[in-house]
Amino acid sequence: MADLRINFAGIQSPNPFWLASAPPTNSGAQIHQAFEAGWGGAVWKTIGEPIVNTSSRYGAIDYNGTKVMGFNNIELISYRPPDINFREIAEVKKRYPKNLVIASLMVESKRETWHDIVKRSEDAGADGLELNFGCPHGMSERGMGSAVGQVPEYACMITEWVKEAARTPVLVKLTPNISDIRTVARAAKRGRADGLSAINTINSITGVDLDTLTPRPNVGGYSSHGGYCGPAVKPIALNMVQQIAADPEVGIPISGIGGISGWREAAEFILLGCGSVQVCTAAMHYGYRIVEDMADGLANWMDEKGFATIGDFCGLSVPKVTEWKHLDLNYKIVARIDADKCIGCDLCYIACWDGAHQCIHIGAHAKPATLESASRAKVVVTPIAKLDAASYAGNGHTPSHRIPKVDESECVGCNLCWLVCPVENCITMEQVETGLPVESWERRTR
Repeated sequence: MADLRINFAGIQSPNPFWLASAPPTNSGAQIHQAFEAGWGGAVWKTIGEPIVNTSSRYGAIDYNGTKVMGFNNIELISYRPPDINFREIAEVKKRYPKNLVIASLMVESKRETWHDIVKRSEDAGADGLELNFGCPHGMSERGMGSAVGQVPEYACMITEWVKEAARTPVLVKLTPNISDIRTVARAAKRGRADGLSAINTINSITGVDLDTLTPRPNVGGYSSHGGYCGPAVKPIALNMVQQIAADPEVGIPISGIGGISGWREAAEFILLGCGSVQVCTAAMHYGYRIVEDMADGLANWMDEKGFATIGDFCGLSVPKVTEWKHLDLNYKIVARIDADKCIGCDLCYIACWDGAHQCIHIGAHAKPATLESASRAKVVVTPIAKLDAASYAGNGHTPSHRIPKVDESECVGCNLCWLVCPVENCITMEQVETGLPVESWERRTR
């Protein structure tokens, strides 16, 4: 069986699944529930001077019947005094000594203030510290959060202050609201950070109420830009963690954050260089018990792949990302359609003709030679009532003359038909041997 235990920047955790600093880690009672459910660690909701929050404070993007594809919030750090949070950290660590507790911290940019909160966090029993340099709303207006994380010099300076006082590992949480996240990752490394957390939320306005004309969330007729997270941000987060992991000037552990809702996403983040993963939106949406499926799913996948530990596959996909100029221009794939699986929905045909390279044809519809002939082109369809059994494809439902066909000489292998097809493995993208040598743009332009 796969061993899910990890050692992250010198901190032991029973598994790589941590709750991110957010509403699910607001109190000791919540983290008690989370650890009972199986979470390996928790990053406490950011501690600092108590904040008065707004009402309302959340918004979301739903898509095609799926709720909360993207999640927006204008909530700030903990509204509870530091003393209460520290007391509960001590209680949690006493009850769950093997589970990881990291204190997320944000205070004003003064050396003595940072020294004080570091000491209090560690005296309470925190296993590590996470410096919140990423919050994009509210706190940044006060010179904290992303106001620090967007300036490499500030990030380095405050990290150095913290390391002067810290006895436990220090993680720096990075903002994605920056042109190149690697600049601040390098700055954190120069400040002697032990690890990084990436990414924090993305500046956003999720929508406007078309009745009130006020963007959401509505606070007395006004709104504000907030932090965007959830499944919709996963591609952005994966890109940024890979950039950090591949940067030879960084070279410290990464805790991945951004749209992780199941074991597959966790595996992707680990493959792209993350030693642990943090989850927020999925826990808020579905509850703490999602970690059971996450742990079981990841362990089963590791067994199938022959990975005994998280370290066995951490970062394996990092070198598989390269600059576009290095890609093989002679590599060729084409779409192929399994007639027995086709349901005749025409989605591949429509997508190819209206959004791609017009290589998929139905019936007598061939690619018109001119723009004028394109306007007259029609699909020839025989009425269903006139078809006999021999006219149907192997699935017994789609008339054989309605099965889309790919002109492989015109197919550029763009993947669009494969992406829109609703039937698994009905369309496959298959490599075609060209007999040509590997040739990249870089080689061609030398």
